[in-house]
Amino acid sequence: MTVTQPDVSVIIGAYEAMPYLVKCLRSVEEQTLGPDRIEVIAVDDGSTDGTGERLEEFAERAAMAVTVIRQANSGGPSGPRNVGLDKARGRYVFFLDADDHLGPEALERMVAMADAQGTDVVLGKVIGVNRIAPKSMWGKTLPRTDVFSSQIKFTLSAQKLFRRELLTRHDMHFDESLKTGEDALFTMEAYLRADGVSVIADYDCYYLVGREDGKHVTKSGGYRLRFDSARALMGLIAEHVPAGKRRDGLMVRPFLITLLPQFGPAFLKDDEEVRRDKLALAEPLIDAYWTEGVADRLKVNERLRMNLAGLGRADLLVDLLVFLKKKKAPTLHVDPRSRKAYLGYPHFRDKAAPVPDSWFVPTARETVTIESFKFAPAAHFPGMRTARRVARKVLGRRAQG
Repeated sequence: MTVTQPDVSVIIGAYEAMPYLVKCLRSVEEQTLGPDRIEVIAVDDGSTDGTGERLEEFAERAAMAVTVIRQANSGGPSGPRNVGLDKARGRYVFFLDADDHLGPEALERMVAMADAQGTDVVLGKVIGVNRIAPKSMWGKTLPRTDVFSSQIKFTLSAQKLFRRELLTRHDMHFDESLKTGEDALFTMEAYLRADGVSVIADYDCYYLVGREDGKHVTKSGGYRLRFDSARALMGLIAEHVPAGKRRDGLMVRPFLITLLPQFGPAFLKDDEEVRRDKLALAEPLIDAYWTEGVADRLKVNERLRMNLAGLGRADLLVDLLVFLKKKKAPTLHVDPRSRKAYLGYPHFRDKAAPVPDSWFVPTARETVTIESFKFAPAAHFPGMRTARRVARKVLGRRAQG
Protein backbone atom coordinates (compact mmCIF):
# COMPACT_ATOMS: atom_id res chain seq x y z
CA MET A 1 0.00 0.00 0.00
CA THR A 2 1.39 3.37 -1.02
CA VAL A 3 1.26 6.07 1.65
CA THR A 4 0.80 9.51 0.13
CA GLN A 5 2.77 12.32 1.72
CA PRO A 6 0.41 14.96 3.12
CA ASP A 7 0.76 18.53 2.00
CA VAL A 8 0.58 19.92 5.53
CA SER A 9 1.34 18.61 8.97
CA VAL A 10 -0.75 20.66 11.40
CA ILE A 11 1.04 20.57 14.75
CA ILE A 12 -1.13 21.37 17.76
CA GLY A 13 0.47 21.72 21.14
CA ALA A 14 -2.28 21.70 23.74
CA TYR A 15 -2.34 22.40 27.46
CA GLU A 16 -5.54 22.97 29.40
CA ALA A 17 -7.15 24.02 26.12
CA MET A 18 -10.82 23.33 26.78
CA PRO A 19 -13.28 24.54 25.63
CA TYR A 20 -11.32 26.50 22.99
CA LEU A 21 -9.91 23.28 21.55
CA VAL A 22 -13.34 22.33 20.21
CA LYS A 23 -13.45 25.23 17.74
CA CYS A 24 -9.77 24.78 16.94
CA LEU A 25 -10.27 21.17 15.85
CA ARG A 26 -13.47 21.98 13.98
CA SER A 27 -11.59 24.61 11.97
CA VAL A 28 -9.07 21.95 10.91
CA GLU A 29 -11.86 19.59 9.84
CA GLU A 30 -13.47 22.36 7.80
CA GLN A 31 -10.37 23.12 5.75
CA THR A 32 -11.02 23.23 2.00
CA LEU A 33 -7.61 21.70 1.37
CA GLY A 34 -9.12 18.26 1.89
CA PRO A 35 -8.53 15.63 4.59
CA ASP A 36 -6.29 13.48 2.38
CA ARG A 37 -3.80 16.36 2.13
CA ILE A 38 -3.61 17.09 5.86
CA GLU A 39 -2.20 15.24 8.84
CA VAL A 40 -2.66 16.42 12.42
CA ILE A 41 -0.12 15.80 15.14
CA ALA A 42 -1.56 16.83 18.48
CA VAL A 43 0.53 16.84 21.65
CA ASP A 44 -1.28 17.00 24.97
CA ASP A 45 1.22 18.56 27.35
CA GLY A 46 -0.04 17.12 30.62
CA SER A 47 -3.55 18.61 30.63
CA THR A 48 -6.03 17.78 33.38
CA ASP A 49 -9.15 19.42 31.93
CA GLY A 50 -10.14 16.81 29.34
CA THR A 51 -7.92 18.17 26.54
CA GLY A 52 -6.24 14.79 25.97
CA GLU A 53 -9.55 12.93 25.84
CA ARG A 54 -11.00 15.43 23.38
CA LEU A 55 -7.97 14.96 21.11
CA GLU A 56 -8.36 11.19 21.18
CA GLU A 57 -12.06 11.49 20.32
CA PHE A 58 -11.10 13.73 17.40
CA ALA A 59 -8.55 11.17 16.18
CA GLU A 60 -11.18 8.41 16.15
CA ARG A 61 -13.72 10.27 14.02
CA ALA A 62 -11.66 12.66 11.85
CA ALA A 63 -11.40 11.95 8.12
CA MET A 64 -7.74 12.98 8.10
CA ALA A 65 -4.77 11.22 9.66
CA VAL A 66 -4.43 12.20 13.31
CA THR A 67 -1.69 11.28 15.76
CA VAL A 68 -2.21 12.08 19.43
CA ILE A 69 0.73 12.11 21.82
CA ARG A 70 0.16 12.52 25.54
CA GLN A 71 3.08 13.50 27.74
CA ALA A 72 3.93 15.02 31.11
CA ASN A 73 3.88 18.78 31.22
CA SER A 74 7.02 20.24 29.68
CA GLY A 75 6.61 23.76 31.08
CA GLY A 76 6.14 25.61 27.80
CA PRO A 77 5.06 25.43 24.14
CA SER A 78 8.49 24.55 22.72
CA GLY A 79 8.52 20.93 23.89
CA PRO A 80 5.19 19.92 22.30
CA ARG A 81 6.03 21.74 19.08
CA ASN A 82 9.38 19.95 18.81
CA VAL A 83 7.74 16.58 19.45
CA GLY A 84 5.23 17.28 16.69
CA LEU A 85 7.89 18.55 14.33
CA ASP A 86 9.93 15.37 14.70
CA LYS A 87 6.85 13.28 13.83
CA ALA A 88 5.73 15.40 10.86
CA ARG A 89 5.67 13.94 7.34
CA GLY A 90 4.08 16.80 5.38
CA ARG A 91 5.76 18.94 2.76
CA TYR A 92 4.85 21.88 4.98
CA VAL A 93 4.19 22.28 8.68
CA PHE A 94 1.81 24.67 10.36
CA PHE A 95 1.88 25.34 14.09
CA LEU A 96 -1.68 25.87 15.35
CA ASP A 97 -2.24 26.90 18.96
CA ALA A 98 -5.07 24.98 20.60
CA ASP A 99 -6.78 28.22 21.73
CA ASP A 100 -6.98 29.60 18.19
CA HIS A 101 -8.61 28.57 14.93
CA LEU A 102 -8.19 28.77 11.15
CA GLY A 103 -10.24 30.34 8.39
CA PRO A 104 -11.72 27.58 6.15
CA GLU A 105 -9.49 28.34 3.16
CA ALA A 106 -6.34 29.09 5.16
CA LEU A 107 -4.27 25.98 4.46
CA GLU A 108 -5.37 25.71 0.83
CA ARG A 109 -4.40 29.32 0.14
CA MET A 110 -1.07 29.10 1.95
CA VAL A 111 -0.02 25.85 0.27
CA ALA A 112 -1.03 27.20 -3.14
CA MET A 113 1.00 30.35 -2.52
CA ALA A 114 4.10 28.43 -1.42
CA ASP A 115 3.85 26.05 -4.37
CA ALA A 116 3.30 28.83 -6.91
CA GLN A 117 6.07 31.08 -5.62
CA GLY A 118 8.52 28.48 -4.34
CA THR A 119 8.72 30.32 -1.02
CA ASP A 120 9.73 28.63 2.22
CA VAL A 121 7.52 30.56 4.64
CA VAL A 122 3.97 31.83 4.18
CA LEU A 123 2.24 34.30 6.50
CA GLY A 124 -1.54 34.28 6.51
CA LYS A 125 -3.40 37.32 7.78
CA VAL A 126 -4.02 37.18 11.52
CA ILE A 127 -7.20 38.51 13.13
CA GLY A 128 -7.42 39.18 16.85
CA VAL A 129 -10.45 37.90 18.78
CA ASN A 130 -10.57 39.64 22.16
CA ARG A 131 -6.88 40.13 21.68
CA ILE A 132 -4.62 42.51 19.77
CA ALA A 133 -3.06 41.02 16.63
CA PRO A 134 -0.15 42.39 14.59
CA LYS A 135 -1.27 44.71 11.78
CA SER A 136 1.60 46.46 10.00
CA MET A 137 2.43 43.57 7.65
CA TRP A 138 -1.06 43.07 6.23
CA GLY A 139 -1.18 46.13 3.96
CA LYS A 140 -1.20 44.03 0.81
CA THR A 141 -0.52 40.50 -0.38
CA LEU A 142 3.15 39.94 -1.20
CA PRO A 143 3.75 36.84 -3.33
CA ARG A 144 7.49 36.98 -2.65
CA THR A 145 9.37 39.16 -0.20
CA ASP A 146 11.93 38.86 2.58
CA VAL A 147 12.53 40.02 6.13
CA PHE A 148 14.56 43.06 5.02
CA SER A 149 12.05 44.65 2.66
CA SER A 150 8.77 44.11 4.51
CA GLN A 151 7.21 44.42 7.95
CA ILE A 152 7.25 40.69 8.70
CA LYS A 153 9.89 41.11 11.41
CA PHE A 154 7.06 42.44 13.57
CA THR A 155 5.22 39.12 13.51
CA LEU A 156 7.47 36.40 14.88
CA SER A 157 4.86 34.07 16.33
CA ALA A 158 5.06 30.46 15.17
CA GLN A 159 1.68 30.41 13.41
CA LYS A 160 3.09 30.34 9.89
CA LEU A 161 3.37 27.77 7.10
CA PHE A 162 6.96 26.51 6.94
CA ARG A 163 8.47 24.32 4.24
CA ARG A 164 9.56 21.28 6.23
CA GLU A 165 12.62 20.68 4.08
CA LEU A 166 13.96 24.08 5.19
CA LEU A 167 13.54 23.10 8.84
CA THR A 168 15.08 19.64 8.49
CA ARG A 169 17.99 20.89 6.36
CA HIS A 170 19.04 23.26 9.13
CA ASP A 171 17.89 21.02 12.01
CA MET A 172 15.64 23.79 13.26
CA HIS A 173 13.79 23.30 16.54
CA PHE A 174 12.34 25.57 19.21
CA ASP A 175 14.75 26.51 21.98
CA GLU A 176 13.31 24.83 25.07
CA SER A 177 15.60 26.78 27.37
CA LEU A 178 13.70 29.98 26.58
CA LYS A 179 10.49 30.43 28.53
CA THR A 180 9.31 33.36 26.44
CA GLY A 181 10.19 34.49 22.92
CA GLU A 182 11.08 30.98 21.75
CA ASP A 183 8.81 31.36 18.72
CA ALA A 184 10.45 34.67 17.79
CA LEU A 185 13.85 32.99 17.64
CA PHE A 186 12.55 30.11 15.52
CA THR A 187 10.58 32.28 13.10
CA MET A 188 13.33 34.86 12.64
CA GLU A 189 15.79 32.10 11.80
CA ALA A 190 13.33 30.72 9.25
CA TYR A 191 12.94 34.19 7.70
CA LEU A 192 16.71 34.59 7.47
CA ARG A 193 17.29 31.16 5.95
CA ALA A 194 14.24 31.13 3.66
CA ASP A 195 14.34 31.29 -0.10
CA GLY A 196 11.55 33.85 -0.12
CA VAL A 197 8.58 34.59 2.13
CA SER A 198 4.96 35.11 1.05
CA VAL A 199 2.33 37.25 2.76
CA ILE A 200 -1.40 36.62 2.28
CA ALA A 201 -3.22 39.80 3.29
CA ASP A 202 -6.52 39.42 1.43
CA TYR A 203 -7.95 36.51 3.43
CA ASP A 204 -8.36 36.03 7.19
CA CYS A 205 -6.29 32.91 7.71
CA TYR A 206 -5.72 32.79 11.46
CA TYR A 207 -7.85 33.83 14.42
CA LEU A 208 -5.78 34.70 17.49
CA VAL A 209 -8.08 34.20 20.45
CA GLY A 210 -7.85 35.96 23.78
CA ARG A 211 -8.91 33.57 26.52
CA GLU A 212 -11.01 34.89 29.36
CA ASP A 213 -8.94 32.90 31.86
CA GLY A 214 -5.70 34.41 30.53
CA LYS A 215 -4.01 31.01 30.11
CA HIS A 216 -2.96 31.84 26.55
CA VAL A 217 -0.58 34.46 27.91
CA THR A 218 2.99 33.28 28.38
CA LYS A 219 3.82 33.33 32.06
CA SER A 220 6.67 35.78 32.22
CA GLY A 221 8.28 34.39 35.34
CA GLY A 222 9.83 37.80 35.81
CA TYR A 223 11.49 40.46 33.71
CA ARG A 224 14.74 38.52 33.39
CA LEU A 225 13.12 36.16 30.89
CA ARG A 226 12.47 39.13 28.59
CA PHE A 227 16.15 39.97 28.63
CA ASP A 228 16.94 36.31 27.87
CA SER A 229 14.61 36.50 24.89
CA ALA A 230 16.11 39.77 23.63
CA ARG A 231 19.65 38.46 24.07
CA ALA A 232 18.90 35.31 22.08
CA LEU A 233 17.17 37.15 19.23
CA MET A 234 19.86 39.82 18.98
CA GLY A 235 22.54 37.14 18.94
CA LEU A 236 20.76 35.25 16.16
CA ILE A 237 20.44 38.39 14.03
CA ALA A 238 24.10 39.28 14.56
CA GLU A 239 25.13 35.73 13.65
CA HIS A 240 23.30 35.79 10.33
CA VAL A 241 23.49 39.43 9.23
CA PRO A 242 26.70 41.49 9.00
CA ALA A 243 26.82 44.86 10.74
CA GLY A 244 25.19 47.61 8.71
CA LYS A 245 21.80 48.89 7.59
CA ARG A 246 20.21 45.48 7.15
CA ARG A 247 21.20 44.35 10.63
CA ASP A 248 20.08 47.67 12.13
CA GLY A 249 16.68 47.28 10.49
CA LEU A 250 16.18 43.89 12.14
CA MET A 251 17.60 44.93 15.51
CA VAL A 252 14.77 47.44 15.79
CA ARG A 253 12.46 44.54 16.55
CA PRO A 254 14.07 43.18 19.77
CA PHE A 255 14.91 46.68 20.99
CA LEU A 256 11.43 48.07 20.35
CA ILE A 257 9.26 45.07 21.22
CA THR A 258 11.24 43.22 23.89
CA LEU A 259 13.75 45.53 25.56
CA LEU A 260 12.08 48.94 25.49
CA PRO A 261 9.00 47.89 27.54
CA GLN A 262 11.36 47.11 30.42
CA PHE A 263 12.08 50.84 30.52
CA GLY A 264 8.50 51.99 30.20
CA PRO A 265 5.75 52.58 32.80
CA ALA A 266 6.71 49.39 34.68
CA PHE A 267 10.10 50.93 35.48
CA LEU A 268 8.39 53.60 37.56
CA LYS A 269 6.89 50.87 39.75
CA ASP A 270 10.13 48.92 40.11
CA ASP A 271 12.09 49.20 43.34
CA GLU A 272 15.70 50.40 43.28
CA GLU A 273 17.15 46.89 43.22
CA VAL A 274 15.09 45.86 40.20
CA ARG A 275 15.96 49.10 38.41
CA ARG A 276 19.67 48.48 38.95
CA ASP A 277 19.31 44.89 37.77
CA LYS A 278 17.44 45.90 34.60
CA LEU A 279 20.11 48.48 33.76
CA ALA A 280 22.85 45.91 34.36
CA LEU A 281 21.11 43.38 32.10
CA ALA A 282 20.58 45.97 29.38
CA GLU A 283 24.12 47.35 29.38
CA PRO A 284 25.88 44.52 27.46
CA LEU A 285 23.05 44.33 24.90
CA ILE A 286 23.14 48.08 24.29
CA ASP A 287 26.93 48.05 24.08
CA ALA A 288 26.88 45.21 21.55
CA TYR A 289 23.91 46.01 19.34
CA TRP A 290 22.66 49.59 19.84
CA THR A 291 23.84 51.74 16.93
CA GLU A 292 22.94 55.06 15.40
CA GLY A 293 21.25 53.11 12.63
CA VAL A 294 18.92 51.48 15.15
CA ALA A 295 18.40 54.72 17.10
CA ASP A 296 17.42 56.62 13.95
CA ARG A 297 14.59 54.13 13.37
CA LEU A 298 12.92 54.88 16.70
CA LYS A 299 10.86 57.78 17.96
CA VAL A 300 12.61 60.38 20.08
CA ASN A 301 11.16 59.21 23.38
CA GLU A 302 12.07 55.59 22.52
CA ARG A 303 15.59 56.55 21.54
CA LEU A 304 15.98 58.60 24.71
CA ARG A 305 14.86 55.73 26.92
CA MET A 306 17.36 53.31 25.41
CA ASN A 307 20.19 55.83 25.48
CA LEU A 308 19.53 56.72 29.12
CA ALA A 309 19.38 53.03 29.99
CA GLY A 310 22.72 52.62 28.25
CA LEU A 311 24.15 55.38 30.39
CA GLY A 312 22.79 53.71 33.50
CA ARG A 313 20.98 56.92 34.43
CA ALA A 314 17.86 55.69 36.18
CA ASP A 315 17.28 59.20 37.56
CA LEU A 316 17.05 60.82 34.13
CA LEU A 317 15.01 57.91 32.80
CA VAL A 318 12.48 58.32 35.61
CA ASP A 319 12.13 62.04 34.80
CA LEU A 320 11.36 61.16 31.18
CA LEU A 321 8.87 58.44 32.13
CA VAL A 322 7.02 60.75 34.51
CA PHE A 323 6.74 63.29 31.68
CA LEU A 324 5.44 60.63 29.27
CA LYS A 325 2.92 59.42 31.82
CA LYS A 326 1.32 62.88 31.77
CA LYS A 327 0.76 62.48 28.01
CA LYS A 328 1.80 66.03 27.26
CA ALA A 329 3.44 66.96 23.96
CA PRO A 330 7.05 68.09 24.25
CA THR A 331 7.87 71.68 23.39
CA LEU A 332 9.16 72.08 19.85
CA HIS A 333 12.47 73.90 19.53
CA VAL A 334 13.59 75.07 16.11
CA ASP A 335 16.91 76.60 15.15
CA PRO A 336 16.48 78.50 11.85
CA ARG A 337 20.24 78.83 11.46
CA SER A 338 21.03 75.12 11.60
CA ARG A 339 17.60 74.24 10.13
CA LYS A 340 17.08 71.60 12.83
CA ALA A 341 14.06 70.86 14.96
CA TYR A 342 14.20 69.30 18.42
CA LEU A 343 11.56 67.77 20.67
CA GLY A 344 11.97 69.26 24.11
CA TYR A 345 11.68 66.25 26.36
CA PRO A 346 13.14 66.50 29.89
CA HIS A 347 16.85 67.34 30.06
CA PHE A 348 17.04 68.84 26.59
CA ARG A 349 20.02 71.21 26.78
CA ASP A 350 20.31 70.55 30.48
CA LYS A 351 23.90 71.41 31.37
CA ALA A 352 23.78 69.04 34.32
CA ALA A 353 22.83 66.01 32.17
CA PRO A 354 25.04 64.28 29.56
CA VAL A 355 22.36 64.26 26.87
CA PRO A 356 23.40 65.47 23.40
CA ASP A 357 21.06 67.49 21.17
CA SER A 358 21.10 64.74 18.52
CA TRP A 359 19.01 62.47 20.76
CA PHE A 360 16.11 64.95 20.52
CA VAL A 361 15.95 65.26 16.70
CA PRO A 362 12.66 63.79 15.38
CA THR A 363 12.92 60.73 13.16
CA ALA A 364 10.92 59.33 10.26
CA ARG A 365 8.76 57.41 12.76
CA GLU A 366 7.41 60.60 14.38
CA THR A 367 3.80 61.08 13.32
CA VAL A 368 3.47 64.54 14.82
CA THR A 369 2.41 67.75 13.09
CA ILE A 370 3.31 71.38 13.74
CA GLU A 371 -0.14 71.89 15.23
CA SER A 372 0.67 69.28 17.89
CA PHE A 373 3.31 71.47 19.49
CA LYS A 374 3.77 74.48 21.62
CA PHE A 375 6.81 76.39 20.37
CA ALA A 376 9.65 77.29 22.67
CA PRO A 377 9.79 80.97 23.64
CA ALA A 378 11.00 83.20 20.81
CA ALA A 379 13.95 84.18 22.95
CA HIS A 380 15.24 80.60 22.82
CA PHE A 381 15.76 80.78 19.09
CA PRO A 382 15.36 84.11 17.28
CA GLY A 383 12.88 84.47 14.48
CA MET A 384 9.66 82.70 15.47
CA ARG A 385 8.02 83.07 12.07
CA THR A 386 11.10 81.66 10.37
CA ALA A 387 11.24 78.89 12.95
CA ARG A 388 7.70 77.80 12.17
CA ARG A 389 8.42 77.74 8.46
CA VAL A 390 11.60 75.72 8.97
CA ALA A 391 9.81 73.31 11.30
CA ARG A 392 7.12 72.62 8.73
CA LYS A 393 9.75 71.81 6.13
CA VAL A 394 11.84 69.65 8.47
CA LEU A 395 8.96 67.66 9.93
CA GLY A 396 7.32 67.37 6.55
CA ARG A 397 10.46 65.81 5.09
CA ARG A 398 10.74 63.40 8.00
CA ALA A 399 7.12 62.33 7.75
CA GLN A 400 7.70 61.37 4.13
CA GLY A 401 10.92 59.54 4.97
